Amino acid sequence: MGKPPRTPYVPDLPDDPAPVADLGDLSDVVVDGVDWANQRSVRLMMRRVELRLCRLTGTELAEASLTDVTFTECKLDLVGLRFAKLQRVVFRDCRMGECDFYETSLKDVLFERCDLGEASFAASRVQRVEMQGCDLAGLGGVEALRTVRMPWNDVLANAPLFALAVGIEIID
Repeated sequence: MGKPPRTPYVPDLPDDPAPVADLGDLSDVVVDGVDWANQRSVRLMMRRVELRLCRLTGTELAEASLTDVTFTECKLDLVGLRFAKLQRVVFRDCRMGECDFYETSLKDVLFERCDLGEASFAASRVQRVEMQGCDLAGLGGVEALRTVRMPWNDVLANAPLFALAVGIEIID
């Protein structure tokens, strides 16, 4: 049986943290309510970061390295994470439609109550990844999710998607 993902380490905040305004390499910060939509930050590095209620719609984060990062109630639709490395990352209550995880490495990642409709995981590598209560309608690259952990009810809800991925023809 697979093991659940490991929990991210929390940020080690300074006594008087400065507000974060720009999307760039981030370490030991908590970011609330910023709008970084449609920005380009290739090879971005985030370590021990919490993002809450942030908007990153259409942001390009190819080849990014995200370690110990938590996204809560963020808008991440159309985000490009091609060739990125995600380790100990949590996506909680996020809108992630059409996210591009092509050839992304996901290790110890939790997707909790996220809308992943039309997202693509083609050629991704997953290790200790869990999806709970997520909308997977139209998900691409389903075969890359081999070994992902899911509650039974989620498996049943997504049975047509999984059947299509392995070539099962559903009849009435």
